Amino acid sequence: MPPRRDVACAHARVCEMPLDAGAKPADIAELVSHLYLCEGLSTYRIGSVTGLDRQRVGRILAKSGVPVKPRGAGRRRPIDDHQLAMDESMERLYVDSGLSSREIAEITGIAERTVRARLRARGVRMRTRGRLNREDRVTISPETVVQLYVDAGLSAAEAGKLLGVSRHIVLRAAHDEGLPVRVGGPEPGHGPADIELVEALYADPLVRRVLARHHISRRPAGGPIWQRFPVPVPVTAELAEELYVGCGLGVRHIELLTGQPGQTIRRLLRADGIRPRPAGGRSPFLRRWRAGLRGAPAPDKPRPESGAPRSS
Repeated sequence: MPPRRDVACAHARVCEMPLDAGAKPADIAELVSHLYLCEGLSTYRIGSVTGLDRQRVGRILAKSGVPVKPRGAGRRRPIDDHQLAMDESMERLYVDSGLSSREIAEITGIAERTVRARLRARGVRMRTRGRLNREDRVTISPETVVQLYVDAGLSAAEAGKLLGVSRHIVLRAAHDEGLPVRVGGPEPGHGPADIELVEALYADPLVRRVLARHHISRRPAGGPIWQRFPVPVPVTAELAEELYVGCGLGVRHIELLTGQPGQTIRRLLRADGIRPRPAGGRSPFLRRWRAGLRGAPAPDKPRPESGAPRSS
């Protein structure tokens, strides 16, 4: 296919030149530069148009001082109406219908990485993928948790049985909303028998020092973890070890402070050679919190008022 004629092009004089055996090297270089810079053709396409070897096209461009993009970088092309409509449809499927990028790829026949790239180009916030997906977790409404767990006083297991979910989901919903959660085990000598976990984590001196050292800001409770942390805090192996070993937090506690899924934290700890604590029982952080309650001064009890007047 012959190149387009463009009178405004700096190389326009070469557009009608026949590329034959007698063509001058300067004319060939100018024609190749015109096709690459002005027409936007790739080196492969220039080779098919001119009959030159692609490697020779690259050498001509380099010798002419024309910057060539790395192989595979592609060339910017305008978005046509068909692609724009497809991108809008993919955004609706991803945002409104909640389909994954893999499901959209199967529907559209477009590679999954291309689907994700085009969604990002439209400013769509991408969800985490696979079994670590925070956005697609099973959730229950805060009102239901308050009604069954807080007001009715059911245990997490009992509330979960009524709702058809595990006790862990009930507790996770309560923690996400900053609701007081019963710790279980023997009652403390005085003080509350439940804990507002997010507040207690931020109030712990050891945790505060680690968060300040790693410049992690406080995020108040309220809403699921993906809403509190639209972008999870990057967690290094060093930070995970400090919170898990140094501060004695559980994996779920670290998730509440960083937004990173618990499975990601476990994977970091395993990669760093840190053995998980045995299942069951309280974490060192919760034991420290309970010890702080026992060591706090007991509140003064009000003295009962006597109805009889004091004798003189």
